[in-house]
Amino acid sequence: MRDPGARASSTPLVGGSAEPTLRDLSAPGRQAWSLPDLDVPRRNLDLPEMADAPPALPEVAERDLVAHFTRLAHRNFGVDLGAYPLGSCTMKYNPKVCDWAAELPGFRDLHPSAPAQLTQGILEAVVEAERILCELTGMSRASFQPPAGAAGELTGLLIMRAYHQEKGHPRHKVVIPDASHGTNPASVTLAGYEAVSVPSNAKGMVDIDALRAVVDEDTAGLMLTNPNTLGLFEEDIEVIAQIIHEVDGLVYYDGANLNAILGVVRPGDMGFDIVHSNLHKTFATPHGGGGPGSGPVAVVERLIQYLPGPIPTPAGDGAIVWEQPAASIGRVHGNHGNMLVVVRALTYMLALGGPGLERVAQRSVLNARYLEHLVGKEYAIPYTAPCMHEFVASAENLKKETGIRAMDVAKALPDYGFHAPTVYFPLVVDEALMLEPTETESPETVEALAKALLEIADVARQDPEYLHDAPHHTPVSRLDDAGAARSPVLTWFMEDSQ
Repeated sequence: MRDPGARASSTPLVGGSAEPTLRDLSAPGRQAWSLPDLDVPRRNLDLPEMADAPPALPEVAERDLVAHFTRLAHRNFGVDLGAYPLGSCTMKYNPKVCDWAAELPGFRDLHPSAPAQLTQGILEAVVEAERILCELTGMSRASFQPPAGAAGELTGLLIMRAYHQEKGHPRHKVVIPDASHGTNPASVTLAGYEAVSVPSNAKGMVDIDALRAVVDEDTAGLMLTNPNTLGLFEEDIEVIAQIIHEVDGLVYYDGANLNAILGVVRPGDMGFDIVHSNLHKTFATPHGGGGPGSGPVAVVERLIQYLPGPIPTPAGDGAIVWEQPAASIGRVHGNHGNMLVVVRALTYMLALGGPGLERVAQRSVLNARYLEHLVGKEYAIPYTAPCMHEFVASAENLKKETGIRAMDVAKALPDYGFHAPTVYFPLVVDEALMLEPTETESPETVEALAKALLEIADVARQDPEYLHDAPHHTPVSRLDDAGAARSPVLTWFMEDSQ
């Protein structure tokens, strides 16, 4: 059996086989900081909330502190180190020029409460980003307030609610496909609606007859990703939109998969009324790590009045002012959203231009179809329609033959220098492996990823126990995922480490 070898960091460890903690490095009197002398009168505070003694924090020299966190950073996997084929999440390499633009002092150092007359530069950037985003999506206006994709979903649903309330018919349910993103039903519920699921057909697309059966005058709208979560383009999208519009419902586009269609087809042309985009997926802001993100919401003409406000709008004299839409749903984020994420996105848009953004879609689809072709020799492909930017394979046959499941395959990939894909999602595919190579990976990387997946299948037949214990060459081996989820340890006490 071939052992892939240790591609993980070979950084030498200090003090033995395990990474030392800061407490291990601590010595009395050492410090990594210095503060200026107090320039105000010293006062003794006699408050009941005060502790009897200072906290027993580690005392570490600056050199040791920097080295400690640098060693830990080297143990992390990231998009700058290797491919991150996490289906549905678009974890791709992002050009560093976008970070450079966001770090320009004129943008970086602005106070979020600065008035419009002092922030014309960044407001012009936001207006230009809105123009391009609306051109790409086929919408009329957009708000950049929502700080993430899920926040964009909720914003879109609140706009949907405001639209129906103004008509005097608030309605109570929103339709979502059974293969929708997990945040969709959560957002529907949070917005006060009932989530009504519609099944997929044998092709992995929305079942039109089932959709007609659940849509009625109480349907506020439909949430849909296109391409859908299986990586397939909904070939009946115009019919789907028509069914919803016949009852005056609104069609909402979850922009998680927008990179698959950039410059090729627009959601507005498909019949969508509300579109949220993930700038941190599609337009070059690092995705993950808790943020910051940006999920701007764009709408057709008749819904502009409901957008969260204020939104920057060019005035007659050429200046850009903050304008509150007439029937705005109100703020959905403090200040005006994550502005520097918008700067990153605009830099990406301008650097690539229209033809470049279209190539993003073309290459994301090409990479996914190439990878699907290569791994289809060992992993079942449950749907035969050509995939778009991602696809779902299945380890069901491997499980039946060897006992190796999708989770075992995913856990083995880090030993080959690749991050694991999404597993067990969507739920409509047994032993699902959801793979998205993204547009930024070279053919050689796609081929290497496919080779790793094929070798893992071969190892499964020779030595399945080896894969049950994978990964073997990472700083941390197989974790008890189920135990951590069922019995999480959410607190840490300093005495635990002593």
